[in-house]
Amino acid sequence: MAQASNVYVSDHSESVLKSHNLRTAANSAAYLLNSILPNMQICDIGCGPGSITTDLAALVPNGQVVGIDMGQDVVEKARSTAAERGIKNVRFQVGDAHALDFPDHTFDVVHCHQVLNHIAGPANALREWRRITKPGGLVACRESDFDSATHYPEIKGVADFKDVYIKTVRSRGGEPNAGRHMVAWARESGIDRSCITASASVWCFSSPEERGYWSKMWADRLLNSSLAKNVIDGGFATQEDINCFVQGWREWETDDDGWYTLTHGEILCRV
Repeated sequence: MAQASNVYVSDHSESVLKSHNLRTAANSAAYLLNSILPNMQICDIGCGPGSITTDLAALVPNGQVVGIDMGQDVVEKARSTAAERGIKNVRFQVGDAHALDFPDHTFDVVHCHQVLNHIAGPANALREWRRITKPGGLVACRESDFDSATHYPEIKGVADFKDVYIKTVRSRGGEPNAGRHMVAWARESGIDRSCITASASVWCFSSPEERGYWSKMWADRLLNSSLAKNVIDGGFATQEDINCFVQGWREWETDDDGWYTLTHGEILCRV
């Protein structure tokens, strides 16, 4: 995705890529997996470090997967992921989600995970993805719905962070509640409602290991990515507030009653 269309509130720092690397086809694309056949051609938009992309490639041993992301640095990370796993039928390249360098009707599946909430003009992006999908193929998207997030105990720093994050994403032209908008965006892109299958799934973090992952991920992003700068520059919080958010996440992590859920909307669009 080219910078012109990207409104990503974070960046591709190590703290961000570390969390993205834990995403797999099983935990982030389960709604799609029953539709995948061994000889398919797949395009993974917003591939990040390639953890989901390489999983998809392993499912199409007689096919090919292309991963697209906006920066050369993260594309190189994805190439390293594929090399480490010994996945040969995948390649990665820099590209713009709104203007992809592929002919019409190239892919059997065009997939994205948590991309539409970070780009301007999501319906326009979906229109472009539909263009490169073969007749009878699928456009598959899974997006979080941040306002659906629930946590326990009611720790102020965690609750305040949620409010500030939503405001920051929207101030940059993104939509943090993308999950609930996807059917509307797909229809706006020209896909008939009868061709759209909508579903939802939930991430849940409650065990000590899960709480450790989720809390450290957000604390690390707040301390070691551009997220805090965007929050502060937007006037939504001070550095003192950022420190309170981090402390809130750390407090939540250590509570054995800790619980956090995040709902994702999913669409499978038959082209």
